Parts: sequence; C-alpha cells; structure tokens
Amino acid sequence: MAINAVKQDENTKMTKKSETLKRLLKYLLNYKGYIVGVLFTMGLSIAITLVNPLIIERAINVHVAEKNTDSLISISILAIILSICLVFLVKLRMYLMALMSNDVLVKIRLQLYEHLQTLGLKFFDSRPAGKIIARVMGDVDSLKGVLSDTVTTLFPQMATLIAVLVIMFVKNPILAAACLITFPLLTFGLLYIQTRCRVLWHVHRKKSSNLTGFIHEDIAGIRVIQSFAAENETMDTMDRMNMENHDTFRDAVRTNDAFGPVIEFCSGIATICLYYAGVKLVGTDAAPVGTLLAFVTYSSMVWNPIMQLGSLYNQFVRNIAGAERIFEILDTKPEVVDSKDAETLPDVKGEVEFKDVSFSYDNVKGVLENVSFKVRPGETIALVGPTGAGKSTIANLVCRFYDVQKGQVLIDGHDVSKVTVESLRAQMGVMTQDNFLFTGTIKENIRYGRLDATDEEIEAAAKAVHAHDFIMKMKDGYNTELSERGAGLSAGEKQLIAFARTMVSAPRILILDEATSSIDTKTEILVQEGISALLKGRTSFVIAHRLSTIRNADRIFVVNHGRITESGNHDELMKKKGEYYSLYTAQI
Repeated sequence: MAINAVKQDENTKMTKKSETLKRLLKYLLNYKGYIVGVLFTMGLSIAITLVNPLIIERAINVHVAEKNTDSLISISILAIILSICLVFLVKLRMYLMALMSNDVLVKIRLQLYEHLQTLGLKFFDSRPAGKIIARVMGDVDSLKGVLSDTVTTLFPQMATLIAVLVIMFVKNPILAAACLITFPLLTFGLLYIQTRCRVLWHVHRKKSSNLTGFIHEDIAGIRVIQSFAAENETMDTMDRMNMENHDTFRDAVRTNDAFGPVIEFCSGIATICLYYAGVKLVGTDAAPVGTLLAFVTYSSMVWNPIMQLGSLYNQFVRNIAGAERIFEILDTKPEVVDSKDAETLPDVKGEVEFKDVSFSYDNVKGVLENVSFKVRPGETIALVGPTGAGKSTIANLVCRFYDVQKGQVLIDGHDVSKVTVESLRAQMGVMTQDNFLFTGTIKENIRYGRLDATDEEIEAAAKAVHAHDFIMKMKDGYNTELSERGAGLSAGEKQLIAFARTMVSAPRILILDEATSSIDTKTEILVQEGISALLKGRTSFVIAHRLSTIRNADRIFVVNHGRITESGNHDELMKKKGEYYSLYTAQI
C-alpha cells in the first residue's frame, strides 16, 4: 500500500509538471513568426547533421576506393560548406529563441505583477513579502532556461535522435543493435537518478525561498534587531538557513552529476560492442569500411543527444518548481472581485449602513457577529474598544478589502458587493497608523492620493494638516527626495505627509485608523483643526485608543467581542457609566 501511495504521488507530481510545461509552451504560441523561423533553422540543422556521416561514407566507399581525387576534393568542399551553414543556422536559431524567451519572461512577470495587484489583503497577510518577491524575480528568471532549452535543445535533440536511429536500422540492423545494447541499463540508471533529483531540487528551491524571505524580513526589521541587540541571534539563524541552502544545493548537484558518468559508461560499453560487431563484419558486403566509420559517427550522434537530454531534464526538474509557484499565484482567485452585473458607484453622499453583518478572516473564528448600524452622511463615527474587538474590521468592510460572509454593507443604499471595486475605493480615503511612503519626492507622495492634483491643491492639503511648514524647511521643499519608507523623517512627519496624501484625494468617506498615534499632542491639536475644516460634510470613521481625540465625534461605537455594545456621543456614554465610561476614566 505504501509503495502504491508513493508511486501515485510521483505520478501526480509528473502530471503536474507536464501540465506546467504545457502552460509555459502556450506562451510561445503567441510568437508564431519566431517559431516558424526556429523550426525552419532547426530542420535544416538536423538535415545537415544527418547528411555529414553519409558524405563520409560515400567518400570512403566510393571516391577513396576508386582513387578519384577530384571527386574527393569536391565532396570535401561540400562538407565544409555544409558545416559553415550548420554553424550559422545554430547561431540564428539560438538568437531567435533568446528574443522569444525574453519576451515571454517579460510578459509572465508583468502578468504576475498585475495579478498580484488584484489579490486581497488575506493573500498578503499569509505570505512574507520576501517570498513573493522571490517568485516575481527569481522564479521568473529561472524559466528562461526551461523555455529556451525546450525548443533549442529538447526538440532538435529528440528529432536528431529519432532520425539517426531510423537511418542506422535501415542501413545495418546488426550494427544498430550493437550500438543500443546498453539502453536497458541506461534507462534504469536515469530513472533512478531523475527520481532522486526531482526530490532534492524541490527541497533546495524551498530552502532558497525561505532564505530569501528571511533576508527580506531581517532587513525590514533591522531597527528592532538592533534595538534588542539581537544581531548574534539573527546571524545564527542566517548561518543555519544559509548552510541548509548550501547543503541541499550540494546534494542536488552531486546527484545531478551522476547523469554524466552513467551515460558515459553505457556509451563506452556500446561503442566497444559496435567495434566488435564491426570487426566481425568489416570488409564484407554487410559492412564496408565507410559504413563502419559512418556508424561510429552516428553512434556519437546517438549518445550526445542523450547526454544533452539528461542535462536538460535536470535543469527542467530544477527550474520547473519555479514555474509551479508562479502558476500557483496566477491560479489564486482574488477574494474580492467585481460581480458580472457590477455597476459603477455614483458620487455618494456618505450614508453607510451595516445590516446583520457577520465576518471571519479564517471562516472559523468569528470577528463580527450580526452587526447592524446606520451612519448619516457627514457624520463622524468613533470606534473604540479593546484590541481584536473588530474595529479595524468594520473599516476594512466599508472599503471592501474583504467580503462579508453574512449580511450587507450599504453605501447610499448600494450594496458594496454589487458595485465595482474601483468606483467604490475612488471615493474612500484611508489612513492607518503604519503609513507607507514611496521612494520619490514629497510632492509625488502627496499626489499619489490623486494623480491629477495640481501643485496648489497639494500645497493646500499640506497646509490643512500643518505639514507645509516643516516641508518648506527641508532643502528642496516639496521636491525633496524621500528614500524607501520615508527614512530620515520622524514618525510624526511621515504621518502628516500621509495625511496630506489622503486629504488631497477629497474622499467622500474617510477612515482614520490610529492616524494620529505618532503625532505629539500639540501637533495633534493642529491636525484635528485641519481635519474639521477639510472633512466638513464628509462621513468619517475614526479608530482611536486615545479617547481624548474622539470626544467631539457625533457618535461613538464601543466594539467588543464582535458586537457594538454601546452607542452614543461622549456625554451620553459617560452618563451611562458603562464600558466607555470605564475605558475613558481608566485613561484619564
């Protein structure tokens, strides 16, 4: 039973790899002109390769035997011309294939990147960024050899091998059988090695991906590492993972290197058998000297393709795992997609309603349970409660970063699941505690909120959130170049720039998730004044742990255990002396 299970697993893996290769080759079908050129040059190359031994046979059996010098010189010149043509055709074929494979890689990488943009936050929450980068860059690059070698090596070598075998058996079945006498031994050896190689290369690719993910995470978290003086611990982890990557690569290469010796051994035995049979037959009508020499050439033309195919198979096993991971992402269905009858959401006033909404991130543990509320246009709603209560989840569902399992989320009466995602989020403004700034100028980062924003609108947004003054103190003002994540700016300055970016988008509905947590109290007062001016008449959801910042909210929702347990303004909730009262007095 165990053996059958292993065999079934191996068959499944081979079927999967075969399907992956078919999907890769489909990309090549978009380049029919290139393919025709490659096949044409390949056919001519194979023809010349097969003709050369026949020229040698005729030269010896006819022209040498008849001592016809003129004919011998003529046929030699023909052989030289054909050899030059062969070199040119091979170079042309490789050039065409390089152009085609590079175009395919560009297309696959772009398709992969575009698909990543459509995937929901759940996909990225469950995968380290380093591993995703490894797939977009490293795994796509690894496909180049699979694509180009499949056409430039696999097809011509297979065609050459078949053609040579046909010619050999037609000309002399006895010498042909002698040349192939070790094929059963070769088949057994290669099957064993390829099975081992497939497993070892799969393990190595996994270790390599883990190493890439660790390095990315380590660099991203370098401040934390240095803050806790954990350099030695991370070095130990790095050393262990690096050695695992090294050891798995070494084991895979060692096994791979066995291909050559096995083929060389079988080739040597077959050559001895060929010579033995040739000696027995040479000089007879069954095997003239020229024919024997032609068979020696054909013998090398049999074993060289086998050597090439063995090397290609090893590379295929090594790199096809990357293709499988790429198609794994491409086959991942976006969790949030437009329905077939989705409509464009018109300009909204900002009414938001939850109707018996239930939600779970993992379909096991509920985060929200039958939540219902209605927010009037222009109303400011504060969401408070303990960590993990569901505050950010409510905000995520308003923006439709996730789809609800039960109930409805309505904006101006429109079910968000029945409008296009683009038209919905175009009217949303989201600012979180972890604000990401891109490499580029401050102006470009603010304009990211609305790409057609004018310089005057960018400056007005910055002034409204009191970012203008500190920006103008910088060397190049709004044209100051920022490095990745805004390194060099304080946490408060980064948040103010991110706030200006959100403001310039002029959202109808605004979500502030701990948006002022990194701003000092004095600046926070100024920012709150800017918020009041810019968001007048706009619906807003404010998530804050510092309850002093949301005292002026129109309503406060206390969220706990996936439900809204209290609702009212600050004064009303303080009079109730319930959960909000306990939270507020505890902070005061």
